[in-house]
Amino acid sequence: MSIRTKSKLDYKKKYLQVALNSTVRDAEIIIDLLPANDRIIIEAGTPFIKQYGADGIRQIVDLWGAKVDDPYIVADLKTMDRAETEVSLAASAGASAAIALGHAPTETLNSFIGECARQSLDSMIDMMNVEYPLGVLSQLKNPPTVVLLHRGVDEEKFNREKMIPLHEIRRIKGRYNIMVSIAGGDTLREVQSSIFNDTDIVVIWKSVYKKSDETVELIEGFLKAIK
Repeated sequence: MSIRTKSKLDYKKKYLQVALNSTVRDAEIIIDLLPANDRIIIEAGTPFIKQYGADGIRQIVDLWGAKVDDPYIVADLKTMDRAETEVSLAASAGASAAIALGHAPTETLNSFIGECARQSLDSMIDMMNVEYPLGVLSQLKNPPTVVLLHRGVDEEKFNREKMIPLHEIRRIKGRYNIMVSIAGGDTLREVQSSIFNDTDIVVIWKSVYKKSDETVELIEGFLKAIK
């Protein structure tokens, strides 16, 4: 099987990743409200996948694919083991990318990145609660497509002093030619700060967890902020 050498993502663009973590019905409503914009990435979030499985990923692929020609869907598997099996699950469901945890064994991460390449998926490594992301990256045979710097939901809720590690962006980009994604900030100010620090993808979820009257306005504001 051929090895993928180029991502579907454009390294010259900035992207907004909208994470869907609620129900299929909420996903339908939110996707219907989103503008048909090639800078929007849709994520099947971990709670969503745990509830609906591979079929839920397929539904999101179909929903976003009805609005854009080449839908980019991220499956947040949070893989810790059995990388080949989980990547195959995401690929068979039509995902464009999958996510593994940086705390996974190096063997799992190498397997994950390799299998993503074989299955023509982008590999994303989530560095949530990883103190030294470069330490993880230095142990890998090949770097992933994207490194995700992530302040978790529980961290944000129970530890107000915990900051999104924006300082890691330039460290990573100074050594690797890869994209960096930021998750854990849902305000416009946090999005702008992430872009100022040279992030490539900004992940939001709270603002669109469920449809609200402000959803469209919020998304348009975020898109303007990441130009």
